[in-house]
Amino acid sequence: MKAKNKLVHLAGIALLAIAAPTYTQAQKKGDLVQYVQPNIGTAHCRWFHYVPGAYPFGMAKPAPSTNGSYGNFHGWDATGYDHRHESIEGFPNFHEFQIGGVVFAPITGPLQTTPGKLENPDDGYRSRFDRKDEQATAGYYSVFLKDYGVRAELTATPRVAFHRYTFPAGKESHILFDIGNKQGESGNVKDAKVYYTADGRIEGFVTTLPVYVQKYQPGAEVTMYFSAVLDKKPKAFGAFSGKNVVAGATGQAGKGAGLYLSFDTKDQESITIKAGLSFTSVENARLNLKAEAGGLSFEKARKQSTAAWSDQLGRIKVETPVRENMVKFYTGLYHSLLGRGLASDVNGAYPKNDGTVGQIPLDKKHRPVHHHYNTDAIWGGFWNLTQLWALAYPEYYSDWIKSQLLVYKDAGWLADGIANSRFVSGVGTNFVSLAMASAYMSGIRDFDVNLAYEASLKNEVEANGRPRGAGKLDVGNFVKYGYVNHIDKSREWAETWQFSASHTLEYAYSSYAVAQWAKLLGKEQDYTQLMRLSKGWEHLFDPSLKLVRPKLASGEFIGDFKPSQPWRGFQEGNAWQYTFYVPHDPAGLVAKVGRDPFNSRLDSIFSTSQKNAFGGGKTLDAFSGLSGLYNHGNQPNLHTSWLFNFSGKPSLTQKWVRAICNEFYGTDGIHGYGYGQDEDQGQLGAWYVIASMGLFDVKGFTDIKPQVGLGSPLFDKIVIKGNKKYYGGKDFQIDVVNNSAANAYVQSYTLNGTELSQPFLQLSDLQKGGRLVVQMGSQPKDQYGAAPNAVGQRK
Repeated sequence: MKAKNKLVHLAGIALLAIAAPTYTQAQKKGDLVQYVQPNIGTAHCRWFHYVPGAYPFGMAKPAPSTNGSYGNFHGWDATGYDHRHESIEGFPNFHEFQIGGVVFAPITGPLQTTPGKLENPDDGYRSRFDRKDEQATAGYYSVFLKDYGVRAELTATPRVAFHRYTFPAGKESHILFDIGNKQGESGNVKDAKVYYTADGRIEGFVTTLPVYVQKYQPGAEVTMYFSAVLDKKPKAFGAFSGKNVVAGATGQAGKGAGLYLSFDTKDQESITIKAGLSFTSVENARLNLKAEAGGLSFEKARKQSTAAWSDQLGRIKVETPVRENMVKFYTGLYHSLLGRGLASDVNGAYPKNDGTVGQIPLDKKHRPVHHHYNTDAIWGGFWNLTQLWALAYPEYYSDWIKSQLLVYKDAGWLADGIANSRFVSGVGTNFVSLAMASAYMSGIRDFDVNLAYEASLKNEVEANGRPRGAGKLDVGNFVKYGYVNHIDKSREWAETWQFSASHTLEYAYSSYAVAQWAKLLGKEQDYTQLMRLSKGWEHLFDPSLKLVRPKLASGEFIGDFKPSQPWRGFQEGNAWQYTFYVPHDPAGLVAKVGRDPFNSRLDSIFSTSQKNAFGGGKTLDAFSGLSGLYNHGNQPNLHTSWLFNFSGKPSLTQKWVRAICNEFYGTDGIHGYGYGQDEDQGQLGAWYVIASMGLFDVKGFTDIKPQVGLGSPLFDKIVIKGNKKYYGGKDFQIDVVNNSAANAYVQSYTLNGTELSQPFLQLSDLQKGGRLVVQMGSQPKDQYGAAPNAVGQRK
């Protein structure tokens, strides 16, 4: 501990309990916020994973950072907050895929202006902390900084970050504004500026060069703006760059730019910062601050945030005496609503793909008709996020599509992932077209359908002029051959040749989705072409091995084939895993393998994978399961446990989905979403949410009449709130009878009084509202109703 602050620390500990606010809405009986535990899975987690101060889908995401200043070499490495660390370096306000920065930090004693290192906190403004002095929940964070005797608290409105720092008595209390240094996934800093205005504002910006932006849109940049106000005037101020300090200076520009304010503080005196944020300008950051928080106190902002989280979490209510499952469920739902946050301002200004500022149209009340969002790639999101959005958050799903169409209108191509509208494809594919088709099939159609279809068709079949950031750089060969031909060596960009088999499977799936849309819109020629492409997986199915195998342009399968080998034809996976990647035609896959061999192989895969925690075991590495038979920690496998519903063994789906929910998912800092696996802005959390309710569509709602596969719910009662704008407006309730860990198998499904003959129901039945009764028992059962009819039909 910093010796200068030992007495301060002891005094602070004594007063900590007295100073703690009495308001704790999250502890009210029945409030779902009480089950949200953001610290779950924070060892080896991504930059955007841990932001407990944030508002649902918000731009402002204030959070503690233990190692954000270390940067992110690959662009996707774990960074930001790590459960294993014991010191905090500051509180960044931006946390999004490839976006991070604008750090505030309170300190006492001699001025320090660099964050120091984890192994030597005394070398910078970093402070030690104890977990027992930390509180984190949805919309609020608090921690006691031991080295300074300061309690830091965070909350937010959608575009305004609130910081409240409670100081000990002293004449050397400081607040740092460390603006010009890299943070998390932000990449290197190109430029920055921070200044103290005559009317007492601290304002500025930082322009960064994120790794994935440079990878997919070389030369593009990301800029973050802020305008902050404090409720106390400083006695002194100055500027700094690294360790170079200029007392009395009102500003600093360039890399490393920072500003400090100094105060005399009374014991337990609080200073509150309200920081308006923006991706377009300082002026709009001011406007966001005025519009959302002009007259708002920290406590009112906190209550407002908690109420918003309670409302959003309350879209789905589950009941069980097993508290651990409640925690997993609502923490997973919280993460699902946390990423992919706002990128547009209250006036509808938004950052365009070319670096200029665009304007979203306004309604009669001068409000934007929709919002714009930053978003990680949608890779795998159709097996978690988009299904969840369609079930309970259709207005966000609609908004997300309108946001994606802004990029299409501005840049001419759909972007799988965007950081300030800049292309950040991430994995070289592009499933935005599938997500748009899925929304349409789900009954969400209040967007420009013609434009969305135009963009989606182009995404599926057009190769000419395609930029890196649009992904699918090998789609020309897919259209030419009906599959992506394998190449073992090339000097070209890796995503144009290295992942031939996985890209073929992915493109076939998305072609199927857009084909169904084309059929509904009466576009028969498009439908015919896309359905031909949807059968691309058949070209790569090796009947001798009953595995998907990369194929050369000549039509021959590759030699020296190792089914467990990742990266040779398969992205972040292998042939064992990707052979099951035929979500649009599971019946066709079962037929090619043979039903009994299919069931035997898949059951064996899960039995073996269970010994390795259904992923990479306890290895803290996002890629630790890539060579395994099944890897729940990565996107390509997330539908596989539900395939038994299509092969006559639904009891095995019930068995293995429950096992994954119980064993892959944990509730501590290290065992959260597996062990150090990749949460990807809520995808693994969203999977738990829908899977634990016993609901999942392998096809990702891409059929013309989507069906929901049924499993074995973990909860005794589930209520999905109805939505009047998009659906019937009535709640859908699931009652699970005789439910327990021992009674894991479904004996019958009864929908609105009619027993189902298959483990499927129509999505439209769920959306209209009603009641599903699930009768549980201890013995597996694979036949339901009097006689099995067509999949998804009622008796």
